[in-house]
Amino acid sequence: MVLGVAGLSVGLALGGVVLLVALGWTLQRTVDEEAFRTADAVARLAGENALPDPLPVAGGQLRVQVVDSAGRIRAASIDADRLVPMVRPDQLTGTGRQRTVVPGQRLGWEGPVRVVAVPARSAGEPVTVLVGRSTMDVRHATQAARTVLLVAFPLLVGLLAVVAWRVVGATLRPVEALRSGAAEITGRDAAGRLPVPASQDEIHRLAVTLNDMLDRLAAARARQRSFLADAAHELRSPLTNMRTELEVAQRLGDRTDWPAVAADLLTDTERLGRLVDDLLLLARLDEQQAQRVDHLRAAEPVELGALLTEVAARRPGSAAAADPALLPGGGVAGADSALSPQAVVVAADPVVPPETTATAAGPAVASQVTTVGAGPVASPEVSVVAAAGPVWTVGVPDELRRVLGNLVDNAVRHARTRVVLAVEPAADGAYHLVTVTDDGPGIPVADRERVFRRFARLDEGRARDAGGAGLGLAIVAELVRRGGGTVTLDDAHPGLTVRLHLPVLPDPD
Repeated sequence: MVLGVAGLSVGLALGGVVLLVALGWTLQRTVDEEAFRTADAVARLAGENALPDPLPVAGGQLRVQVVDSAGRIRAASIDADRLVPMVRPDQLTGTGRQRTVVPGQRLGWEGPVRVVAVPARSAGEPVTVLVGRSTMDVRHATQAARTVLLVAFPLLVGLLAVVAWRVVGATLRPVEALRSGAAEITGRDAAGRLPVPASQDEIHRLAVTLNDMLDRLAAARARQRSFLADAAHELRSPLTNMRTELEVAQRLGDRTDWPAVAADLLTDTERLGRLVDDLLLLARLDEQQAQRVDHLRAAEPVELGALLTEVAARRPGSAAAADPALLPGGGVAGADSALSPQAVVVAADPVVPPETTATAAGPAVASQVTTVGAGPVASPEVSVVAAAGPVWTVGVPDELRRVLGNLVDNAVRHARTRVVLAVEPAADGAYHLVTVTDDGPGIPVADRERVFRRFARLDEGRARDAGGAGLGLAIVAELVRRGGGTVTLDDAHPGLTVRLHLPVLPDPD
């Protein structure tokens, strides 16, 4: 604020100097114009040989003389000197209008006198009209203005300094409150809110924006802490199992069934590896979202019928297609065709009940049903209901495989006897419909949003899941959202239907 007041003082000082200069120049110009008007009038009289004596002059502020080339005074006003000209002859050029300043003592005036000279002719002889006017009134006006400025300037600067201090203080007081609030929040390392001023101005909007930012940061920190706690818990479980099995085996010594221990350790290691892979995938997705990475650059056309059959065939313990040419649509972009030679591909009547097929894919789209899996009765049967022709979407093939793989694994884990995968071409020209239906216990309506959160598992799921960490559906929701689609849950009567809407492949034309 001191710099502001200093700058204001310098500005006012410069303004005062300019004002005094402008005032003096304006008053002096007024004096010159009045003197020249009088000189021009007398010059016209001289040109007409009608010079009166004495010369008529209005008021008593002007004195007029008409002198010839020899410096003799031919005519003068009543109060002008008739013997000594106001300007010596050697100071007159005689070639044009001119102005000069002479001491007032020559004319009996106090202070300097402004004298103008205008050439003329009288009776054929060149003469010069001299008009003098005192500049004391100009000097007095300038001095009065300077005095007023010298007196008023300090008072004005002081008043402006007080006003600036009060205004700036009132303006910065909310900013100081924001700073203090931010320091307090930082000092206690806890969530909080900054004070919001009552005025509806920029400071108010800044405080609201900062509070919104703090809320987002607090929510992100809470999610991060919850994520870390859940991740630590899920990572600790397989590690604890592995350690316990090794300690028990060590205590048993020669009585330990090392092949069984190795199998158990391998199971826990696989579970641990899946969990780490899921955590790394979610971390990578979050980083790409924060950096606004355009994942559509890696998108390409994908045929959904082939992708469903491929995902179903690649399930651990399931059979797979022997001939990739038999896959609906002839394959999927980027798919690996080296599948297991134990597949049973049926392109005839559906092997699942009609009501299940209609629930999964709609009444008018089932033309091929692929049954994958010939294991024991306890393993659910996985069927693929494809559309009459190829159904093309656009996306990242690996991400779509991960989405469908997670959905199929989740459905198989909860199904009693069967899982049906179906694809239905877009009816509105915007989204294809892919459904994954199981005849398991389903999910209550109140929990259908929560299951897509990270590490979210229902109580029944925690009891029955074989190695699930509650990240599968969270990965599905994130990948589907990134691909421009949607995923919802619906009743299957009995069981659950996952409805996956994927964008239609744009027409190149």
